[in-house]
Amino acid sequence: MTTESPVAELIALARAAQAEYEAFDQRQVDDVVAAIAWTILEPKRNRYLSQRAVEDTGLGDVDDKFQKNHRKTLGLLRDLTGAPSVGVVSEDSERGIIEIARPVGVVGAITPSTNPVATPTNKVMNALKGRNAIILAPSPRGEAVCGELVELFQEALKKVGAPEALVQKLPHPINKVDTEALMKMVDLVVATGSQNNIRSAYSSGTPAVGVGAGNVSVIVDETANLAEAAKKIVASKIFDNATSCSSENSVVVLAPVYDALVTALESQGAKMLTAHEQENLQQLMWPDGKLNPAIIAQPAWQIASMAGIDCDAESGIKVLLVQESKTGPAHPFSGEKLCPVLTLYRANDFDAALSQVAQIYAYQGAGHSVGIHSADEERAMRIALELPTCRVIVNQAHCFATGGSFDNALPFSLSMGCGSWGSNSISENMNYRHYLNTVRVVRRIPAQEVSPEELLGDYWARHGK
Repeated sequence: MTTESPVAELIALARAAQAEYEAFDQRQVDDVVAAIAWTILEPKRNRYLSQRAVEDTGLGDVDDKFQKNHRKTLGLLRDLTGAPSVGVVSEDSERGIIEIARPVGVVGAITPSTNPVATPTNKVMNALKGRNAIILAPSPRGEAVCGELVELFQEALKKVGAPEALVQKLPHPINKVDTEALMKMVDLVVATGSQNNIRSAYSSGTPAVGVGAGNVSVIVDETANLAEAAKKIVASKIFDNATSCSSENSVVVLAPVYDALVTALESQGAKMLTAHEQENLQQLMWPDGKLNPAIIAQPAWQIASMAGIDCDAESGIKVLLVQESKTGPAHPFSGEKLCPVLTLYRANDFDAALSQVAQIYAYQGAGHSVGIHSADEERAMRIALELPTCRVIVNQAHCFATGGSFDNALPFSLSMGCGSWGSNSISENMNYRHYLNTVRVVRRIPAQEVSPEELLGDYWARHGK
């Protein structure tokens, strides 16, 4: 990479800005984070950016984008407010350890077209909380609105006396060569989006934090409040036309309540397709074995109309229901759909439901999360102990809960780590701690020596020496 390359120039600017920013104290850093947050939380700017996001990408719903941008940014600001990220952040005198937060340096952030405002904002706030600089590599489909967003961020930085080059984006047009160069030249890559991007991040040679594929399954058992479950599932599934990786893709329903749940879903605006309609929809959605981009993040009535199914904007249809019993490439409705199409499975009992989810995740979505609607508290624990999932979302609208919510304790994030099941290095919601180096000052403490007898006595008693 030559020093004349545009990426190298951005890196040089970012390093100079970050070196200056590293001298900021906690209060100054928190002012910077607040300035970025207010860029999105100011209603007129949020409305404009939400409109531009849909115009630029053709994905999602303006009102839902507005709500998502507001909620995710406000929630993250809540998480970051008061969180120490400069200098000494922890001191344990008994253990003789002091922890000090240090920046990682320059962050390269890969962001998707599905959330071209909310995801970059989340990454920028987290990076700046750690006194880093950040360079965004947006999806080409969301590049224009990202450019406007960066300009607004730079204005906000200038207002609080921070270097504008702390936040930049790759130059137009976004391309694979520049993105790969960025990943090789930064100090940390944080990647959200397609699994191709995640694999590129992990293979870049730079420390990387990537997240896994979504394909969320939710179990509804015979103890659930079916009306509440249906209401939450539909609200979650239709939000922003299902752009979220946390949107329900399959619902595994215990047989005794299957018909009743279908009725409850229909009362919320879902439409159960006939076998013929389902076949037409499958041909539309996977014409060559790959998901048709034309249906991604489009409303249900529009997708139905494209498939020749009698449905229009006035029908009130919000979700299309299909039925399945198998999984894998030959059964594409078992995978992620990125639109308001929801697959239903029938399970004879809870053991069968667990087995069905395991089969779905063996195909796609392992590690992400599983939802359950149930009054039986032990069943959530069984999911956590038996299925390949990093989150178990209990009696909640899944897409609102998984990335952090005001009524649960998960960090607000748009990037969900999926652990080794999803080929990820993290199993939690990506948050500001992933943008920090932690230095530990270690002092001597009174010796805590032990003998083999103390540690092995119980083992010897049970198994012999």
